[in-house]
Amino acid sequence: QVQLVESGGGLVQAGGSLRLSCAVSGRTFSNYAIAWFRQAPGKEREFVAATSGTVGTTYYGDFVKGRFTISRDNAKNTVYLQMNSLKPEDTAVYYCAARYPLGTWFKATDEADYWGQGTQVTVSS
Repeated sequence: QVQLVESGGGLVQAGGSLRLSCAVSGRTFSNYAIAWFRQAPGKEREFVAATSGTVGTTYYGDFVKGRFTISRDNAKNTVYLQMNSLKPEDTAVYYCAARYPLGTWFKATDEADYWGQGTQVTVSS
């Protein structure tokens, strides 16, 4: 069973930064595709960023515009989401999700095989 645990959320002022972490259990983590999604109250879950398995190519949602960076440390079974220049509209619960054994990157929620419990990010104006 694959488990994902997010951490690093919190309250930050507009213009600030946060780094989210997603710790993943599993013996072949480097083959997992991992994606970050977010969901604001009353809105659908939205794709933020993804990294493919094996090669680790990265992909971003259109709204990111260079503000966020996804990275992975295969030695620590962890994926990070560095978020800079945060805006109040970035306020949401952020989830990480995994796709395995098919390790190609994904951006649709129904393509994920496993989900974390989410971490709240609140950006004040």
